[in-house]
Amino acid sequence: MIAGAGLQVRPAVLTDRRQIASLIQRSSQVHRHLDWRDPLDWIGSSPFFVLEGLGQVVAALGCPPEPPSVAWLRLFVNSDRVPVQDSWKILWDAALAELGQKGLFIAAAIVLQEWLTDLLHSSGFTTRQSIVMLERDAGSPAEMTLPQGISMRAMMPFDLPAVAEVDALSFELLWQNARSVLEQAYPQAGWATVAEMDGQVIGYQLSTRNSLGVHLARLAVRPDMQGKGLGYALVADLIQQTGRHGISHLTVNTQSDNVTSQVLYQRMGFHETGDRYPVYQLSVC
Repeated sequence: MIAGAGLQVRPAVLTDRRQIASLIQRSSQVHRHLDWRDPLDWIGSSPFFVLEGLGQVVAALGCPPEPPSVAWLRLFVNSDRVPVQDSWKILWDAALAELGQKGLFIAAAIVLQEWLTDLLHSSGFTTRQSIVMLERDAGSPAEMTLPQGISMRAMMPFDLPAVAEVDALSFELLWQNARSVLEQAYPQAGWATVAEMDGQVIGYQLSTRNSLGVHLARLAVRPDMQGKGLGYALVADLIQQTGRHGISHLTVNTQSDNVTSQVLYQRMGFHETGDRYPVYQLSVC
């Protein structure tokens, strides 16, 4: 066990990538944000710190803000050689000091493993809501009727600026996807669709394929076009598209306090899996 006095914290650099990757592979204490980017790709963005002991990286923490006022905990990994409470306090204090210099921020984390909960509580994080997981298995195809004057087509790279605008209008700050995030997400999509009216993008869905089926990763409709059945139509179209490829299992997640989306998905045959993941938040001044 490495004593706290022998630990040093510093910003992560690209040459740390191999050591951090090795630590992620062998450690039992690893938190990775549900993100389009590999957490190691954030090295070089701040704050991202490593903890060294005896010349070796024994812990790492990264929470670079994106969008600019939201700092998700994108990676925290700790070696079994150091008490996790010590590593967390040293690294989070360093990250918090850097975030504080940038002004008012929201720091947030989705807890996928219970061991992280006590660490977040110790640093003043409080529960905000939960992520609710839903799934849909084989069933009757969903009927799709587009509102008058609206058309749908496959999303193209040139749509991304307009898609980012729809996203920013449709979600509160914590859940917005910046254009840079969407540029990462688009090439990973199995199915991506936009809805248009008068040549303007007013809604979209983006889904990924996995070994079990398809995950509806993002669904957004411009606020002034909500309540017209457009969200239903986008999901119904996805169900039809995936069905033509022999895929019947779809998953999606939403926030526990987003009743509108939960009702939509339940109408379309989705049901809760029973998995819920708490979201913790801290305001940084």
